[in-house]
Amino acid sequence: MLFEKPKEFWESVIFVDESKFNVFGSNGKQKVWRRLNTELKLRNLRATVKHGVGSHFVWGCMSSFGTGNLELIDSKVNNYGYLDILKRNIRQNAQKMEILANFKLYQDNHPKHTSHICRLWALYHCPMVIKTPAQSPDLNPIEHLWDNIQQCLHENNITSKNILKEKLIEAWRNIDPNTCKKLVNSMPSRLKEVIKNKGRPTKY
Repeated sequence: MLFEKPKEFWESVIFVDESKFNVFGSNGKQKVWRRLNTELKLRNLRATVKHGVGSHFVWGCMSSFGTGNLELIDSKVNNYGYLDILKRNIRQNAQKMEILANFKLYQDNHPKHTSHICRLWALYHCPMVIKTPAQSPDLNPIEHLWDNIQQCLHENNITSKNILKEKLIEAWRNIDPNTCKKLVNSMPSRLKEVIKNKGRPTKY
């Protein structure tokens, strides 16, 4: 059982996930808080977005050693496109993290991830693939990295997709490896909490 595994088990796990980031924050909309009748004062106006409001989809991976590659991906990537992402990144990152001989792949149950071609590739190229429970958003620690990046984006004036791309890459590169290590070390507690709450949301 996964919840019985010690933290040493999780040190060689590569966690992967995708996320979407929008110009102007999590949903592409912006809010401005201001006093009544001050909406036309210069400091309360926001710059107009040029070159198209938009978003970037990203794929990333992490382990207890820190972050791996971050890829900007097509939102409509199919099973074969996702397979190419795995081929480009998984073993390369495992080697950089010095866990190539015994790494374990962890991802959610999205249909692309569980497609036959991706499962078959993982079977032959990953020493172990962790079977994740269905509907378990609290389990993948990389979600916390996405939250951290989102917070960084909110602190910047993101007015175009180009700026969004630059800030995404910058925020990813600035993630402290110790943050990743602490998140991975929390996996035993995270699993026990999910079981205790019977699959309902947890403090993680």
